[in-house]
Amino acid sequence: MKSSIEPQEGNKVKISVTIEAEEFEPAIAAAWQAIAREVRIPGFRPGKAPRKVLEARIEPGYARSEAINKAVPEFYFRAVREHDVDAIDQPDVEVTGGEEDGDVTFDAVVEVRPEISLSGYEGLTIEVPNPIPSDDDVTEQIDRLRGQYGDLVAVERPVQRDDYVTIDLSAKQGDEVVEGLTVDNYSYVVGSGVIVPELDDHLVGAEVDNELSFTAPHPREGEDPVDFSVTVRGVKEQQLPDLTDAWVSDATEFGSVADFRDDVVERLSAARKSEASVAVQNGLGEKLAELVLDEVPEALLNAELRARLENMVGRLQQQGLSLDTYLQVTGTDPATFTSDLKRDAEVAIKVDLALRSVARQESLDPTQDDIDGEIVKIAERVELDLDTVRERLDAADQLVDLRSEMARRNAMRWMIDRAEIVDADGHAVSRDELDLNFDDDEDDFGHDHDHDHDHDHDHDHDHDHDH
Repeated sequence: MKSSIEPQEGNKVKISVTIEAEEFEPAIAAAWQAIAREVRIPGFRPGKAPRKVLEARIEPGYARSEAINKAVPEFYFRAVREHDVDAIDQPDVEVTGGEEDGDVTFDAVVEVRPEISLSGYEGLTIEVPNPIPSDDDVTEQIDRLRGQYGDLVAVERPVQRDDYVTIDLSAKQGDEVVEGLTVDNYSYVVGSGVIVPELDDHLVGAEVDNELSFTAPHPREGEDPVDFSVTVRGVKEQQLPDLTDAWVSDATEFGSVADFRDDVVERLSAARKSEASVAVQNGLGEKLAELVLDEVPEALLNAELRARLENMVGRLQQQGLSLDTYLQVTGTDPATFTSDLKRDAEVAIKVDLALRSVARQESLDPTQDDIDGEIVKIAERVELDLDTVRERLDAADQLVDLRSEMARRNAMRWMIDRAEIVDADGHAVSRDELDLNFDDDEDDFGHDHDHDHDHDHDHDHDHDHDH
């Protein structure tokens, strides 16, 4: 096989391939074998008729056409690998010679992933939640547990936030009662916001037998506003048990308030550390996406949308839900859902292109030793020998994707090392307080690391040739 590559307009390349007649012969032989299994020739069992007998009865051009249809995707893929073409869409293939005899030639025009030029990515400022819990955070967490053991006591005073009130709630749109928002003797926690935020605002300061009325947006997006009427029937506050060693011993596995508090601090610290670490990556991604001014290629966008939608539908199915049911339960308008999905997909693609650009501009591609080390980690994780893992990665053409993934990870590390990480108050956050190790964030072995890398998984190409 001989092949060459030529840049085209619109972020495309043309791959020209020549399959020499001798190299093409096995494809013709395989085509005749397939034909032999499909046709019935008197005196021969299916699949046993000699090729010469078949050639005497069937137009030879048919077998050659079948051979071309089978061979072109294979040789196209070989050329893609040979020239390291990062195709992001299916190719437009035209057979240009050899349809009757001799060498087979074809051209394949395919869109490739753009290589953007990025600037302004050094020294970005990333805001994250404070990874160290405050004393108030710890106290709030402890009070949540105390609340599970608290008593509700009626009080004679105006309503305060966190009170438990009993209300009669009526909701109308014009003269029509809104079902689901009309109920008597409803127990409600003030400040929870589970109905509409305006309800909390009007309840605070109210007293028993007060009647309240207000208009607020419908909880479901896209609906007309709702007129609410509320009557306060009762007010209770929660009284928490005293925080003593005796109560801690009864309610928890710890013997003292000090031990209990230490455990809460440890758990909160781990959660905050994880939250802040994720925020570093997400914040960096948002900053990177803002730096990308190029248009997102439609082929990449469609692939990302498809992957995200399939992933979401799969997760919903595991919960026994359909997408339509999910949209109804969450009150999400289909158009809004689609718009949000597209926006998130565009951001993800821009981040990917930006990281590739940083890796290229800063020479952050992994070495062969790095790749070998990563394959060792994969082999240990899936409990297979090294040669088997390498063969499977190579057979699925995932070594290229693995190299690209490692380069993007290197770019992420490089940028985080040079970023200024601060909390909401602008105070510097020490990297020692974060978990910025991405080595455990890899996809499972066998997963396509670049789901938009279509050329290496789907050979359903469009061939333009006559027979």
